[in-house]
Amino acid sequence: MQIQILGTYTDLYQIAMGQALFRGGQHGKRAVFDYFFRKVPFAGGYVVFAGLETVLETLQDWRFTADEIEGLAAGGFDRDYLDYLRDLRFRGDIHAPPEGEIVFPTEPLLRVEGNVIEAQLVETLILNLLNYQSLVATKASRMRTVAGDAILSEFGLRRAQAQGGVVAARAAVIGGFDSTSNVYAAQMFGLRAEGTMAHAFIQWHGDELTAFRAFAAARPDNTVLLVDTYDTLKSGVPNAITVAREMRARGQALRAIRLDSGDLAFFAHRARALLDAAGFPEVKIAASNQLDEYVIRSLRHQGAPIDIFGVGTSLVTGAPDAALDGVYKLAVAGEEPRIKVSESLGKTTLPGRKQVHRFFNGDGHFAGIDGVVTVDEAAPTRLIHPFEPHKSLTCADFTSEPLLQPVMRQGRRVGGQRSVEDIKTFAASRLALLPPEYRRFENAHTYKVGISESLHGQREALRQRHSSARSPQ
Repeated sequence: MQIQILGTYTDLYQIAMGQALFRGGQHGKRAVFDYFFRKVPFAGGYVVFAGLETVLETLQDWRFTADEIEGLAAGGFDRDYLDYLRDLRFRGDIHAPPEGEIVFPTEPLLRVEGNVIEAQLVETLILNLLNYQSLVATKASRMRTVAGDAILSEFGLRRAQAQGGVVAARAAVIGGFDSTSNVYAAQMFGLRAEGTMAHAFIQWHGDELTAFRAFAAARPDNTVLLVDTYDTLKSGVPNAITVAREMRARGQALRAIRLDSGDLAFFAHRARALLDAAGFPEVKIAASNQLDEYVIRSLRHQGAPIDIFGVGTSLVTGAPDAALDGVYKLAVAGEEPRIKVSESLGKTTLPGRKQVHRFFNGDGHFAGIDGVVTVDEAAPTRLIHPFEPHKSLTCADFTSEPLLQPVMRQGRRVGGQRSVEDIKTFAASRLALLPPEYRRFENAHTYKVGISESLHGQREALRQRHSSARSPQ
């Protein structure tokens, strides 16, 4: 299943530029665009590339509906251009790494090639789907890093940015979560749905024990009781133990209790002691309430006996960064390489069709170096710093593999659809190859991304050409 995204899922200026290109007879010409990001979020050392499958499924059915066409007509767009849009489908080619790959700033992650109008019109939806899902998957990955073997469940729909909460559940699982409370997303993407109970359910029944008994009767195979509505240790946990005994007598089992407020480490230790003393060591403890990777790490360091973490707000909002700064830039017009020039070399783009090589050291781990080259180059032996060209490094002693592979040709995907669980497994396997100094939260190492001498030369030649054109005569 997929979220329906149609032609007008874009910014107005994309459609307006398309009309200008159409009027100029440019719409049959080919263009190449690169998607990449400039900065790792969360002061971290890596990003989990997520959202590609959503992009591919969306582009296969991308079109302008009759209602959208009429809406654009009311907005003043020309009828002959709208007739062109009515029949337009995405028939371009896309190269990308597999979804779940571990990626780094400045390296192209999508190479999109098609006629200039189709390639331009899909910019916004690509940025929307990749930036957000990669942000959430990366945040989830950081939580998985510190959660150990605890269960992680995504609870964020109520705090998400509207329907972003749907793909947030998908991205969270790719990053290492086990389940989601979002039933819609679970059914859409084949995820495991998990849930407990609300304080309101307990308040409705007037007393805690009655509420617990009613819930256990209704959900005997998956009973999780929320124990902090009134008094966690004097009421909540003792009442949960009473219900656990009653369930055991019926041949059933209480799965877990949930803590949702207060000092989670303190209450988890006390609750564990009460459960164990009552003969219920198998009953798990779940915790929620404004968790993030730092709180989870602290709870683990304190030895808090928490088996399940439910994480919402910080995950689905990507706190504190809120956005991945991915961009989509023109690299080829027709057959001419293009760059966007800036006063800062760091904002000047790389021209032409490109490939990215991932280097590995002798033990098979990532070598801390990726290289961006022209598409017809072999793996380089020397790389130049993309923003400080007086710096370079050799990579002749490393093995390498190209990251960008064809994932769509002429608008149809290459290969079968991958499940979220497959992508999650792949992401975990790739993260395991990343040395720990790039995974740590404080002072993470910066992964080096260099460019080949040939690519450097092409960019410099174009910069000089544009500089000469700007110089006063």
